[in-house]
Amino acid sequence: MVYVLMFDSEDRKIKILPYYVPTNVISEAVGMSLDHVSVVRVLHQPSSNGKRLLIAYENGLMVLWDASEDRIVLIRGHKDIKLKRKIVTSYPNDSRVQLSDDKLDHEEEDKEISSVSWASNDGSVVVVGYVDGDIMFWDLSTADFPPDQQVERLSNNVVKLQLSSADRRLPIIVLHWCANNSGGKLFVYGGHEIGSEEVLTVLSIDWSCGIENLKCTDCIDVTLHGSFADMTLLSTDCHTEGACNMLFILTSPGQLDLYDNDCLSSTISQQEKKASVPPVLYPILIPTLEPHMTTARLDVVCQDVKSFRALFEILVAAKHRSIQNKKSIGIKWPLTGGVLGQPFKENHPIIQVYIAGYQDGSVRIWDATYPAFSLVYDIKSEVNDINIGNASAPVSALGFCPDTLHLAVGDESGVVRLYGLIRSSDDSTLHFVTENGTEVHNTHKGDGPHCKAVFSLQNSAVYSLQFANFGGKLVVGYEHGQVAMLDISSSSVLFVTKTESNTSSAVVSMHANFSDSSLNKPLESVSDISENPGMGLVYVMTRDEHFVAIDTMTGNMACSRTMSPSVKSNVISMHIIDGSTSDLSAEKLTSTSPQKSDSGMQANIQSENAQVEDESAVTVENSYFGQIISNSLILLCYENELSLHSLNFVIEGSSKYIRKVNLVQRCCWTTTFKKDEKECVLVLLYQSGDIELRSLPALEVLGESSLMSILRWNLETNMVKTICSSSNGKIILVNGNETACISLLNCENEFWTPESFPCLHDEVLAAAVDATASLSPKQNERKGASSIFVNIAKNFKAGNADQNANQSVHTNRLENLKQLFSSPPFLKSSSSTVDKQDPFAIDIDDIQIDEPVVFSSPQKIDIDKRDKGKGTDRQKLLEEASSDLKPKARTAEEIKAKYRKTGTGDASAAAALARDKLVERQEKLQILNERTEELQNGAQDFASMATELAKRMENRKWWQL
Repeated sequence: MVYVLMFDSEDRKIKILPYYVPTNVISEAVGMSLDHVSVVRVLHQPSSNGKRLLIAYENGLMVLWDASEDRIVLIRGHKDIKLKRKIVTSYPNDSRVQLSDDKLDHEEEDKEISSVSWASNDGSVVVVGYVDGDIMFWDLSTADFPPDQQVERLSNNVVKLQLSSADRRLPIIVLHWCANNSGGKLFVYGGHEIGSEEVLTVLSIDWSCGIENLKCTDCIDVTLHGSFADMTLLSTDCHTEGACNMLFILTSPGQLDLYDNDCLSSTISQQEKKASVPPVLYPILIPTLEPHMTTARLDVVCQDVKSFRALFEILVAAKHRSIQNKKSIGIKWPLTGGVLGQPFKENHPIIQVYIAGYQDGSVRIWDATYPAFSLVYDIKSEVNDINIGNASAPVSALGFCPDTLHLAVGDESGVVRLYGLIRSSDDSTLHFVTENGTEVHNTHKGDGPHCKAVFSLQNSAVYSLQFANFGGKLVVGYEHGQVAMLDISSSSVLFVTKTESNTSSAVVSMHANFSDSSLNKPLESVSDISENPGMGLVYVMTRDEHFVAIDTMTGNMACSRTMSPSVKSNVISMHIIDGSTSDLSAEKLTSTSPQKSDSGMQANIQSENAQVEDESAVTVENSYFGQIISNSLILLCYENELSLHSLNFVIEGSSKYIRKVNLVQRCCWTTTFKKDEKECVLVLLYQSGDIELRSLPALEVLGESSLMSILRWNLETNMVKTICSSSNGKIILVNGNETACISLLNCENEFWTPESFPCLHDEVLAAAVDATASLSPKQNERKGASSIFVNIAKNFKAGNADQNANQSVHTNRLENLKQLFSSPPFLKSSSSTVDKQDPFAIDIDDIQIDEPVVFSSPQKIDIDKRDKGKGTDRQKLLEEASSDLKPKARTAEEIKAKYRKTGTGDASAAAALARDKLVERQEKLQILNERTEELQNGAQDFASMATELAKRMENRKWWQL
C-alpha cells in the first residue's frame, strides 16, 4: 500500500492524510495480485509538482500514478523490454562493451528491484537497481503519448549497465543521481562481485544524444572507512534545483566523510581505472580512531573542593580560546550554525572532566559538564627536548587529582608523566627521575598544562595510577605486579616493591588508605598507622587473584595472600566499600540470615568467628584507623563470581567470605556509585553486552539492561579498555568513531538539563523576531523594545528576493499538495470547477475551520407546493422528504458527492444545495468573527510577551543569540 503522510510543523506530529493509492486498481491493470508484493520506493515526478508518483514494487513492476486524476499513467516491467538492449560496463575502454539484439535470458524476466532514483530533472528517465547487481535506465518520456504511439517507442526504452561481469554480484543497495548538462553522475553502492572490497562507485553518464546512445565515460571507486551506512548529496546553494557540490558518506559506526565535487571531478578526469580520492574528515570532537584511543576516565569535581574555582576559570578560558582559534584559522568543515546550549555557570554544583589517552602518547581533556563536550587541552607526548625513551608509547593508564588538579599519565614503556593544570610562577623546572637518580631541567614558560616530573622506574607497562593522601602521593601499579609510591611535592620515589614470583601478574585494582595524624615512626602494626603522618595501607589486587596490603611508609607487605574463588578465573576489579554506616557494617552483615538463591545468584553467608589460620598476620587494635579497616568491606569481582569479604579479616589472613554470587555470564567490567549517602550500587557489564545493577552489600539484582537496547551496540573486545564511569552514575563508552554517555540515575538529568543541549533552531528567538517585526517603530519606542534586538530581527527577516520568491513557490506547492491529498481517491471535486477559479481569489468557501462544520437550517422553511410531487430526487439528495425538510449535518463534499451520484439536475435539488451552502456560509462567518476577536486579543498578549523577551535578550551574550 501507498499512503500519504504530512508533518504538521505547529503540532510537530505526523498525520495520515485520507489519500492512498488503490492497489486493486493497479492489480486489475497489470493482471496480477499485489497483496504480498512490497513497495520498494515511491518517487515524486519532478515535472508534475508532486502530483505524479512513481511506485516501484519488489517484483520489478513500476507504475506511474497521477494523483490529481486518480489514474495510471504508465506501467513498466520486464515484459515491456523489447529486443534491442545495450549493455554498458563500468569503464569506457573495456572490451566488454557490447550491443546485443538477443532476447532477454529467462532468469531476467522476474528481476527484483532493490533501489530506484530519478536520472533526469524532469522525471523522464529513471534508473533502477536490481538484486542481481544490474542497473537499468528506463525512458518514461512516452507517458504522455497515446497508447498506440507508446508501443512504437518501446524498442529503445531500456539501457542496461553492469559494474562487474561476475556471475554473483552484490545487490544495488543505493542509487543517487546528480544531473548536469549532458547527463550526470551516478553514485552506486553495490553491483560488484561478492567478496570484493567495499567501495562507493561514482559513474559519469552521458545520454545527451538520447538514452539509446547512453555512454559511461568515467568511473572512480571511493574507499570507505568502515561499513557503508548511508550517503547524501548536498548543494552549497540550496535554491539551485538539481545541483550537488558535496558528497557525504556515513559509515558504521559513526564516521562521516565529505567529498567535494571539484575534487571528485578532477580525479575522474584522470581516467584511472581504480582512482581514489581522499575525503575531508568530519572534525570529530572526541577522536577515537585517528589517533586510536587506548584508555579514558571520567572525573567529578564538586563545588566544595578548593580547586573548583580554579578549574572553572580554566574551562572558561578554554572556551574563549577555542572561539578565537576558529575565527583566526576559519572552519573548513562546511556545516556551521545552530544554537549553543546554556553557557557554563559558576554556580553549577559539579564540574565533570573527561580525559582520554591515545596510542601516540597524547592526552586530551574535555569539559563534560554539559552534553556538548568542549575541548580544554590537547597534551602532546613530547616533553620539551628531554629524551625520555619512547615518548610516543601508547597511554595505558591515567590518574587525576581534583584536590591539586594534577594529571598523571602512564604508558606501555613504564614511564609516568606528571602534569599540573594550574601553572604558577615557580613551575619552571622539570624533574626527570630514573633508577639512577634525578635530573632537573629548565622548562619554557607558557600557557596550558606544565609537565612537572617524569618517572622512568620500570620497563613494564603502567596498568594503574591512583592519587592518595589528598594528592600528596601517587601510587603506580605495573604489568609485572610491582607497585611504586611517589611523593608529588618532592618529585621523589618513596619505594618500589620487590618482584616476587607469586606476584608477577598485572595489577588490576589499587586502593590506598592514609591516616591524618602528625607523628612519624616506622609501622609495626596496623594500629600504629593512626599514630604516624601520611602512613597507611595500599591494597593491591592482581589479575591472578593475589591480594597484597602494602605499608605506605616502607613498602613492606602487611598482608600477602591468594584468594580462592569457586571457579578459577581472572580478577576484573576490586572495590573497597566504606562500612562506617550502619547499613554497610560488617557486623550487621554477619548477623543477617542467609539469602534465598535467585536465578544465576547463589548467596551464602558464613560465620566469621573461625580461628585465623595465619598466626603471623597483623592484628587490628581499637584505633581510629583500625576502626576504618574494621568497618570496611572488600568486594572482589571475577569473571564468573562476586565475593564480599570483611577487609579486617582478609588482612588478618582469613579467606572466609560474607557473600558470594556465581555469575551466569562472563563479566568483563564493573564499577560502583552512590545513589545517596547510604545506598551504593554495583554495575556489571557482561561480555554479551548485558548490564546488571546489584545492591551493595546484599548483591541483589536491582535492574537489567543492555548496550543493544540502549545504544544498539554490540560489545567489542577493545571497548572495555576505554569504558569509564563517574561517582554519580554516568558511564562513557566508545565504539568505532562514536562516543556515547549513558546515565544510570534519573537525577543525573538535573545536571545534564535538556536546555543545555545544542539545537538547530531557537524557537523563542524566532517567535520574538516575528513579534518584534510586526511592531511599528513608534510601538517599539513606546513599549520599550530594544533597538539592538529590532535590528537583529530585521537582519533575520531580510533576505534575497529570489530566495523569498522560491520560498513562496515552495509554500504554494505544499498547500496544493495538502489540498490534493486531503480527500480519498475518486472523491475529489471536479477539475473543471477548480481550474476556472482565480488562483489568487479568496472565497469564504475555501476557508477551513478547525471544528467540524454542522449545517443547520431555520426552524421554519416555506416550500413551494409545486415541489411536493418531486420528492423522489430530494430524497436521493437530502435523504429526507419530510414536511419541514431540515438538512442533516453533512459536509459540503458529501453533498456534492451525493449530488453527482444521483445525476439529477432538476432545479429543486440545486435549490436545496444552494440553501445548504448559504447556511454553511453563515456558520463560517459567525466562526470567523469569533476567531478574529480571539486573534486580536492573542496578538496583543503576544506583543507584550515579545517586548518582555526583548528586554531579557539585552542581557544575553552574543554567543547565546
